[in-house]
Amino acid sequence: MALQCGIVGLPNVGKSTLFNCLSNAKAQAANFPFCTIEPNIGVISVPDDRLTKLTELVKPKNVVPNTIEIVDIAGLVKGASKGEGLGNQFLGNIRATNAIIHVLRCFEDDNVIHVDGSVDPIRDKEIIDTELQLKDLDTVSKRIQKVEKMAKTGGDKDAKRTFEVLSVIKTHLETGKSARTAAITEDDFLFIEDLSLLTIKPVLYVCNVDEASVNTGNKYVDLVKDAVKDENAEVLIISAKIESEIAELEDLEERSMFLEDLGLKESGVAQLIRAAYRLLDLYTYFTAGVQEVRAWTITKGFTAPQAAGVIHSDFEKGFIRAEVIKYNDFVTLGSENACKDAGKLGVEGKTYVVEDGDIMHFRFNV
Repeated sequence: MALQCGIVGLPNVGKSTLFNCLSNAKAQAANFPFCTIEPNIGVISVPDDRLTKLTELVKPKNVVPNTIEIVDIAGLVKGASKGEGLGNQFLGNIRATNAIIHVLRCFEDDNVIHVDGSVDPIRDKEIIDTELQLKDLDTVSKRIQKVEKMAKTGGDKDAKRTFEVLSVIKTHLETGKSARTAAITEDDFLFIEDLSLLTIKPVLYVCNVDEASVNTGNKYVDLVKDAVKDENAEVLIISAKIESEIAELEDLEERSMFLEDLGLKESGVAQLIRAAYRLLDLYTYFTAGVQEVRAWTITKGFTAPQAAGVIHSDFEKGFIRAEVIKYNDFVTLGSENACKDAGKLGVEGKTYVVEDGDIMHFRFNV
């Protein structure tokens, strides 16, 4: 399951600094690999202490973590929705992502000039929001033109419902609000899913603060939290300056001490990766054997056959049953055999809904 989050933000807000920290392996714990697919795309492991613990217990030959692609999306200027600057490329890059990480400048520094002359994260947010909303409005309006006649004159129920959903979203966008906050249901969403609307994507707001504000936030962070309270979006506080300093430390122990001195449990980069994973409403299940311990990404609510299909489509087609051990039982008892002996290995069928952290083995026949 290839997952991709795009980092967006105006110039000099710290967006590229954060991306560079993500792309620097030294900034991560020992098992957070990074590789470059293209100059602006990095593949980064999702930090998971459970994978580390399973590895210690099983001692496999190979370990494979979950990953997320982080894309540094550049080129936004006012008028991007009309193709100004790198507008079309920028908007196309966002359309390809699953979620948006929106970096906002929440610090004052006379040495770092803001593109609009002053620090105002709400104004910055609105600039990007407006460009995305205008592009979505254009996309929705064009689709309405295609389905309106069928919806009003024909007997096509799907066309009629599509027209109704599009009309709700069009009105919502025209008020300066993003599609993700429109009053539509999951069933409604199916009628417009193919449009890949930019403002319907889940968003994580990253407030880039000075070192003194990294634990408590500041007045700018408070403004952001208030502005997004109706968006059901998470707000993360990070200091890109601190992350840059962490990235320069070679030793993992030195980085841990540095964080401890600042009163931080983990780096902002690690927090960002976790938050991005949560943002997409994802779960992790594990397969664990002497050959390999591996984390697998699934969407919350997946059944056992669907989870098996993430490994290979044949696993889902020929699914017979799943053997499931709860993570806490595995850690407490120390091995698969010990869990079997203690009656902690469950045999589940096609209707079993996978829980976060399940350790699974699938039986199938194709």
